[in-house]
Amino acid sequence: MWFFNSPEIVYGEDAISYLAQIEGKRAFIVTDRNIIELGFVERVIEKLEEAGIESKVFSEVEPDPSIETVKRGAEEMMAYEPDWVIGVGGGSSMDAAKAMWVLYERPDVEPSEINPIIPLGLRKKARLITIPTTSGTGAEATWAIVLTDKAERRKLGLGSRENMADIAILDPFFVAKLPPRLTADTGMDALTHAIEGYTSAWRNEFCDGLCLKAVQLIFDYLPIAYESGEMEAREKMQNAAAIAGLGFGNSMAALAHSMGHSLGAIFHIPHGRAVGLFLPYTIEFAVRGGGTRYAEIARFLGLPSRTEEEGAASLAEAVRKLSKRLGQPLTIEELGISQEEFEAELNKLIENAEADTQTLTSPRIPSTEEFEKLFRYAYEGRRVDF
Repeated sequence: MWFFNSPEIVYGEDAISYLAQIEGKRAFIVTDRNIIELGFVERVIEKLEEAGIESKVFSEVEPDPSIETVKRGAEEMMAYEPDWVIGVGGGSSMDAAKAMWVLYERPDVEPSEINPIIPLGLRKKARLITIPTTSGTGAEATWAIVLTDKAERRKLGLGSRENMADIAILDPFFVAKLPPRLTADTGMDALTHAIEGYTSAWRNEFCDGLCLKAVQLIFDYLPIAYESGEMEAREKMQNAAAIAGLGFGNSMAALAHSMGHSLGAIFHIPHGRAVGLFLPYTIEFAVRGGGTRYAEIARFLGLPSRTEEEGAASLAEAVRKLSKRLGQPLTIEELGISQEEFEAELNKLIENAEADTQTLTSPRIPSTEEFEKLFRYAYEGRRVDF
């Protein structure tokens, strides 16, 4: 038995005006300082005031939010007693908002204990709204929470179906001026979500169409959004990110995410850049285990796909060509990580990837030795042949 979960999604021009229609007394806004400087939080507060809702802002969320930050925010939330929690920003702010909300409702729970098995009994105190300001993480439409354990230097894949947002608001205004580099990073994250959601061990018919449509939208519109910032492309990418979020969020991701989480936690590489880098390598690795369906994606995109192997190879090459067009690194070395730094952390990279939940849902699960080879191949830029 499994479930398909989705928030109510409000999208399109001036979608933010929907906030003026909600009912409540107090809203706790979770974001970061940059989002405040861009004026996005002010726009949210204006609409809340129209609804007669007062608000308090927590703006201390850092990239890859830590357990400590989440606990601090939850303490402020408990003191303020909101009936709405609103995450405004990229995946970090929205994940932090989800985790803080859980701790607000359940102060007896440790962040590391948030999982699909333990009943949380949320929504006794508040409900959650997510407002993305990037087009990639899909966090507005998923129940996944990724937090960083600083002491262990690893990312924790957490979450429960209960901490899915009640409302996700996709307003193109919030992504209209996304810088090219952030457009590329987050766009590659969305592409990885869509491809892995379609091919993970937990893939299912409810998610297949969502993942395929997201793949198509991203290949069509991400280069345009990156190169010109054209508004239609921005809106299409915002939709694609949420669609991919619904897809992989209900079918899970795979190996590019577990390796990307590991690399990001140790070397502080932006999440989308890391998972996008590993995506073609993991496609090449997985197809050699059999039972994959990369050729179906390749056929959908009009790529060579007479066999599964040919489809996987053409899809991996299409991902590399897109990454190159976006100025994305194709190897770990291109990230500026020296051979000495890489070798010194290789065992930790492997350890983190093996412990990551997304490894378990991969179509082919590497052994320790295969993980080592995968990281080495990705460092050097070698096509995977094992």
